[in-house]
Amino acid sequence: MSETLHISRALYSGNGLAHTDRGATVLVPFTLPGETVEASSPNASNQAQLLCVLTPSPERVAPACPHFGTCGGCHYQMASYPEQLRLKQSIFAELLKNAGIESPPEPLIHSAEPWGYRNRIRLRVARAIGGGDDADSPGSLRLGYNRHATTDFLPITTCLIAAPVLWSTAKSLLAAAAQDRDAAYWLNATAEVELFCDHTMKRIQVTFFCAPRTKPLFESLDRAAIALQAYAPQGVLITATAAAAFDNRTGPTGRLIAEAGAPGLNYRVLDETYWITRGGFFQTNRFLLETLVQLVCNDADQPRAGTLAWDLFAGVGLFSRVLARSFSAITAVEANPTAVADLRAALAKAPAAHAVHESTTLDFLRRAVLDRDRPKLIVLDPPRAGVGPEACEL
Repeated sequence: MSETLHISRALYSGNGLAHTDRGATVLVPFTLPGETVEASSPNASNQAQLLCVLTPSPERVAPACPHFGTCGGCHYQMASYPEQLRLKQSIFAELLKNAGIESPPEPLIHSAEPWGYRNRIRLRVARAIGGGDDADSPGSLRLGYNRHATTDFLPITTCLIAAPVLWSTAKSLLAAAAQDRDAAYWLNATAEVELFCDHTMKRIQVTFFCAPRTKPLFESLDRAAIALQAYAPQGVLITATAAAAFDNRTGPTGRLIAEAGAPGLNYRVLDETYWITRGGFFQTNRFLLETLVQLVCNDADQPRAGTLAWDLFAGVGLFSRVLARSFSAITAVEANPTAVADLRAALAKAPAAHAVHESTTLDFLRRAVLDRDRPKLIVLDPPRAGVGPEACEL
């Protein structure tokens, strides 16, 4: 069965909100406010599938990516880019209102190129089974993402939001594995592969997340790295790392089982160069990094300054290292031990008043509320999961 629905507004989940004639709430993906659509009957989570758009929004466009709608990565490619920004602005304002924040300032838009902006992608590795989306011969290696709203594997032929050199490198991995035994060994042992490029687009960190019992063949990875280098895009230097992931559902956790080349990358933003060891977090939008630093660390084109600043979810110190120039003391808080080590090394020659705490933000705030420290500036840059109610209250 299907229903004709009117989309009233966009939600953070990427869904459009509609109501049936009976007043029931329905969530329909890939729709825009003002559209009339035909959708399937909703499931127990009020989620429906879009069947067709009966009355399109004037802001609807043809998606540029051939995988859009099937791939679980992007949500808004059916909208013009100005409309995407407007939607995100209105969604954020609605979230603040629903959180009970009184008279919040209007969210400002800071945007850049909508394509090729990611400096890091993480791809699933699987073997083609033939038929359907798998045009390759059965058994050949494929790279892809999850299908929309599932954990099913979707083989892809391009990723338009990734820096072009990343997808070129991804294709070179498959080419190397097809010809080289060692490259094939590591890609076959891999559940997911992560590609991270530096600011020059000339250095790529390749990390294989392997099955827990993968044999740590260091010399094999050295040979595989040489093969990958031979197939790499012109002018690109490959660094390879293999990690045995304990549980791929929990993210990039696991133990190092082999490495070839440098254990990380240097990434330059404005006049700071950041060392990012494999497994450390760094902002993914390469076009907005400088804008982010300037927004956080400056006020009316002047450096923010004072006695004490907190940088919560500090990572490798994208903001801490700049703020350390103008604040008497910086307290950086980060739970990732790899990022903590990188930031401590970077601040080793800075004044002793600067401190790096290996801690969750919530645990730090629980202690800090007793210490009665009152910073002039708090930088809050949480991951996608958010801060959490208790940390917000503290």
